Amino acid sequence: MLLLILAILAAASRVSAVSGSLGWHFVQNGTTGVLALEFMVVSPTLAIVFDRPSNDPLQINGHAAWGALWNLETNTATALDVITDSFCGSGSFLSNGTMVSLGGTPMENPQTEPDYDGQMGIRIFEPCLDPAGTGCTLFEDPDNLHLTESRWYPSSARIFDGSLMVVGGSHVPTFFNDDPANTFEFFPPKDGGVPRPSAFLERSGHTNLFPRVFALPDGKVLLVANNRTAIYDIETDTETPLPDIPNGVRITNPMDGSATLLALSPRITSQSAVGWSCRLKGIARGWEVEHMLEPRMMPEMILLPNGQVLITNGAATGFAALDSVGDAINESDADNPVFTPSLYTPSQPVGQRISNQGLPTTDIPRLYHSSVSLTPMGNVFIAGSNPNTLIVNEGVKFPSEFRVEYLNPPYMTVERPVLHDVPSQIGFHENFTIGIEIPDNLEASTIQVSLMDLGFSSHAFHSSSRLVFMTASLSEDKTELSVLSPPNNRVYPPGPAFIFVTVDDVTSEGVQVMMGSGLSPPVPDQGVRL
Repeated sequence: MLLLILAILAAASRVSAVSGSLGWHFVQNGTTGVLALEFMVVSPTLAIVFDRPSNDPLQINGHAAWGALWNLETNTATALDVITDSFCGSGSFLSNGTMVSLGGTPMENPQTEPDYDGQMGIRIFEPCLDPAGTGCTLFEDPDNLHLTESRWYPSSARIFDGSLMVVGGSHVPTFFNDDPANTFEFFPPKDGGVPRPSAFLERSGHTNLFPRVFALPDGKVLLVANNRTAIYDIETDTETPLPDIPNGVRITNPMDGSATLLALSPRITSQSAVGWSCRLKGIARGWEVEHMLEPRMMPEMILLPNGQVLITNGAATGFAALDSVGDAINESDADNPVFTPSLYTPSQPVGQRISNQGLPTTDIPRLYHSSVSLTPMGNVFIAGSNPNTLIVNEGVKFPSEFRVEYLNPPYMTVERPVLHDVPSQIGFHENFTIGIEIPDNLEASTIQVSLMDLGFSSHAFHSSSRLVFMTASLSEDKTELSVLSPPNNRVYPPGPAFIFVTVDDVTSEGVQVMMGSGLSPPVPDQGVRL
């Protein structure tokens, strides 16, 4: 199952064949040591991996680790000392650059792995300046720093004031959510730390785990759970119901579809703010249904710097769960892995947007508990898959998977644009310049400058993933780009971002920047209101 959020539109050209490249291709490189159930890029060279306290091979302090720093340059993992059980949590960045992991699972294996209850857990990773992660650690203080409500399978979203909105989940691990946390809370806390009840979550019933949550460019939040949708206004604490997803399709756990917010662009209308806003005419038109090339349960959708969306991973049959149905495959509630990714191109006509032409096929199943992310290098990290309670290497159809694959786009094997002199901090509605070296064989007939949050990957959803195209012009000598940043902190929430530049379908490596003041949340509005 698959859901595309189409309320916000952006045009992006289809990636053409890049002359002289190897095309799309998979490369295996390294093993994670900790099952990559959750994954988030935290610096140009590092990402955080979380699993559950289990029997993962990577060790720390005499026991199996369930967290690690993945080095994107060396393809090696370094164990992190995690205190609370991070299994089935969520996370994102704050406006000051701090990465926050939150929610999780009750204590699981106190005799073998000394974990604490993670359902109210908050795990902090401060900005890490060392490329190898030397000296960079995770901070936890579960007695004093925790959520207000227990949350297993929650979602989170970066919002306009630089804090995180935490949405839903369950008070206990369950296949159907029969003890739901039908509330919102925030980190840092708002409202004196009292969660806000949500009628939307109440309406979405028992299949609303890991709600799909999107910060819209006016500061409101789009909520999707089960087959229900709504827009939530954080500032007035009001919900506006939207039409249900058609055909009775349910898209949250355990019926995991996926969802993404398409690229935001000022170029939808000429010199108009409409391109940044959720247009009432589009909402009135309702849902537009498109069919994938094959069924997919628990796929992932990854925004690419040119505005296309990669669809990968998942199974053709079953559920996103463990040992909860009568005909489970060992413990897996899903079967028939889908091995070939597809590309979704928003600018194409309905019926022609999804294609796997030129996409390679892997031989590694990526089922329940997999993760995916675009990397700062511009390729796609794919790891994990463990439809088993513990780490299982033998005797099952789908063993625990530690091998890492990178899916390389065509531009990874040709000479690429190189960015330099990129400002480390950029204000909103601000003109700035970027130095660029463009390969001689590129005419520079098209240029896209992308501002991206690479998101937090877990359970077929990429929390806070975002792409904003910025207006840019190239100097006559083709060595400098003049760029206008997004108008305000609602179009792009304040905090870390990566800038990519795509020239004639060839994308540079990303450069990390800080958007906005860099102060701790909550921060005031910045830039210009639309």
